[in-house]
Amino acid sequence: MTTAIIANLEKLLGGPRDGALLRYSLGNEHLKAGNFAQAVIHLRAAVDRDARYSAAWKLLARALGESGHLPEALTAYEQGIIVAEARGDLQAAREMTVFARRLRRQVPATDE
Repeated sequence: MTTAIIANLEKLLGGPRDGALLRYSLGNEHLKAGNFAQAVIHLRAAVDRDARYSAAWKLLARALGESGHLPEALTAYEQGIIVAEARGDLQAAREMTVFARRLRRQVPATDE
């Protein structure tokens, strides 16, 4: 089912509906299918198109984490928290704060 959804969403790329929501949806479906690299590509495109899309930041961070890019995932969570707080999306900010805290335990500190 996810493969069919991905194919249908990909048909919309480059058209009038190609925006942050389409890229978010495509990234979400790729994430569900375990296609982490593709998920990251589309979720980055989502936040490039709408930097205030807190849900896209959250999913981008998750996709980066799943693909083993932990420092980048942490950065995405931190940016997502800033965006969510600025928008008043406090639940998303709280969730990303918890995920970021967990991730910080796994990412070695680079401040020396």
